[in-house]
Amino acid sequence: MQFFKNQEALSPEYLPEILPHREAQIKYIADILSRTTKGLSQNIFIFGSPGIGKTASIKFIFRQFQEYSNIDTIYINTWDYNTPLAILTKIVISLNYPIPRRGLSKDEVLEKLIEVLKKLKKGLVICLDEVDQLFSKDQSVLYDLLRINQYVDMPVCIVMISNYKDILLKLEPRIQSSLNVEEVEFKPYTLEEMKDILNERCKEAFVEKPEEGVVLICANHAITRGGDVRIGLECLRKASIIAEHDGKLKVEHVRKVLNQIKSVKMDLMKSNLQGVEKNLVDILSNYKTFTSTELWKEYCDRFGGISQNALTEHIKRLQQIGLISIKESRKESRGRKVFIRLMKRKKFK
Repeated sequence: MQFFKNQEALSPEYLPEILPHREAQIKYIADILSRTTKGLSQNIFIFGSPGIGKTASIKFIFRQFQEYSNIDTIYINTWDYNTPLAILTKIVISLNYPIPRRGLSKDEVLEKLIEVLKKLKKGLVICLDEVDQLFSKDQSVLYDLLRINQYVDMPVCIVMISNYKDILLKLEPRIQSSLNVEEVEFKPYTLEEMKDILNERCKEAFVEKPEEGVVLICANHAITRGGDVRIGLECLRKASIIAEHDGKLKVEHVRKVLNQIKSVKMDLMKSNLQGVEKNLVDILSNYKTFTSTELWKEYCDRFGGISQNALTEHIKRLQQIGLISIKESRKESRGRKVFIRLMKRKKFK
C-alpha cells in the first residue's frame, strides 16, 4: 500500500498552494507591491521570529505575480549573495540577460541593470531575505537599488526580511532618508494555527490520515520551542520515515523521534557561514568559553593573523544572528573582560 502521496510536502522548502493564517499579510503585501504596475514604488520591511511564514509568504506572492501580473520578481537570500556585486549580478542574470560572473565592477553591473530595466519596461520587486547579513558588511547595494528609480520608468521595489524588528536602525543615514519603507510584522502562530498548518501538510504528504494526536504533538513541540513551523515539519518527516514500514503514521512513531529534533535554524545558519565566521564557530564548537583576547590568540594560531578589531566585528555579527553569546564582567581589577561562547543547541524532549 502506498504511504506517501507527496513526500516533498514535509520539506521546509516546499511551497504549498495555500498558506493558512497568513492570508491577511499576503493580501496586504501583494496590494502594496501591485502598485508598481501604476508606476508607484513602496518598499517593505517584514520582520518576525524564525519559521513563521515570512519567506513562504513572499515566495507565494512572487509566484502569483509571475503568473498573473506584469511584475518581475527576484528572490535573493543574502546568506548566498552577500556582497553588492554578487547581488547586482544575481539580479541581472535573473532577468535573463547574460553577464560575466567575474570581471565586471559593481558600477558596470549596475549600469547594465539599469539598461536592462529600461528595455523591459516592467515593474520589478526584489526580495532581500535575511537582510541583516548585509548590515554588518556593505550596505551600499541598498543605496544603489534605491537610486535605480531615478533612471527607469517602471519602479523597482525592495522587500527586506529579517528576524529582528530594530535592524533598520543600523542603516546608514543616507539609506534611511530615501528608504520609504512600510513595516509588516509577522506574529508567532498559536497552537491551533500550527495544527492547521501541519494538518494541511499531512493532507498533501500522506495517502492515509495520521493517527489522532500526531499533529497535536508535533505542533506543540514546535510551539514550545520557538514557534518554528520547520520544527513541526521535521517531527513529521522523521516520524514518517519510521512509519512507512507500518503503513500509517502513529503517535508512537512521533514519540520515538522527538529527542532527535535539532534546532533547524541554528543548523541552517552554521551551514551558511564562510571565512572568518566559519572558523570562529569551529573554534567555539566544543562550547568552551573564551575571553576576547584568548579567542583572538587561538584564531591566529589556527588560521593566521587577523587584527583584534577585525575579529571583533565578526564576533559581533555572529552575536547578532544568535550563534554566540557575549557576556561582560567588570569584576577584574584591570577592567572589564568579555567572555564569548557558542550558543548551546537545545535538546528537545
